[in-house]
Amino acid sequence: MAMTDSEYHQLADKMFDLIETAVEHAIDNDDADVDVDNSGNVLQLEFPDGSKIVINKQEPLHELWVATRFGGYHFGYVEGKWLDGRNGGEFLPFVQQAIAKQGGLQLQF
Repeated sequence: MAMTDSEYHQLADKMFDLIETAVEHAIDNDDADVDVDNSGNVLQLEFPDGSKIVINKQEPLHELWVATRFGGYHFGYVEGKWLDGRNGGEFLPFVQQAIAKQGGLQLQF
């Protein structure tokens, strides 16, 4: 059965909230300087070096897209998990690694 737009937004918003909460917690504990902007369909993290990680909803495809300085990635919801369409990697571990690599911030989910 296909996912509805409403179900998609609930699942995507949950991921945005998890990331935003983990970043804010890491900032509080590490005194890190990361700007977080959650504007509806886009979650943007800006690091002290000016680089960004942008996570956005692609509602027509029911995907989450992630842009890092290392490349762009597309994650679809498959059997209860957000998975990368190219290599099958899971969304949250990927985001955790990308933030550590790009911004030096260690997140705990």
